[in-house]
Amino acid sequence: MNRRLTWLLLCSAVIVFTVLYHAKKAQATQPAGFTSTPLALGKLGAIDILNSFVPTKGVPWFSFEKTQGFSDLYVQSNDWQPGGTTGWHSHPGHSLIIVTSGTITDYEGADPKCRPHVYTTGMAFADEGGNHVHIVRNEGTVEATAIAVQTIPSGQPRRIDADAPGNCPF
Repeated sequence: MNRRLTWLLLCSAVIVFTVLYHAKKAQATQPAGFTSTPLALGKLGAIDILNSFVPTKGVPWFSFEKTQGFSDLYVQSNDWQPGGTTGWHSHPGHSLIIVTSGTITDYEGADPKCRPHVYTTGMAFADEGGNHVHIVRNEGTVEATAIAVQTIPSGQPRRIDADAPGNCPF
C-alpha cells in the first residue's frame, strides 16, 4: 500500500471516529396517551389557488396555496387522554387543526420561552410544517380530540419524530 493511500485511510478513520464520538444521542420523544387515526387520504395534483372575498363592509380576505408536484391530503382524527402527548415532531407539509372536544396545548420548538398556546373546543390553529417542530399535549383532566387536515408531499411520511428542543422543560 502506498504512503498516500495509508494517510487517506488514516485521516478518514479519524474523521469517522470524531463524528461518531461527538454525535449527540437522539432525544426524540414518543407519543404517550395519544392516538391518530386516518379518516381519509386523497391524492392531489399540483395546486395553484388564489382566492379572495371582499365583503360589503370589513376587511378583504385572501387565501393562497401553491404546490409543485403531487400531494397527499390527509384527514386525521386525533385523541389525547389526560396527560397525553404527541411527542416532539414535525410534518413535511402544513396542517389545519380543529379542536372538537377538551383542551390541547401546543408548544413550539422555536419559541425560546416555550410558551403554551391553549386551544379549546371549537378553536382552530395552523401548523406550518417543514422544519417547524412542536408538541401537542393534553394538560387537562378530560379526554381531548381534534381533526387535522394535512397537505403532505406525495409519498412522504405524514409525521417526522424530532428531538426535544433544549428550551422546553419536558
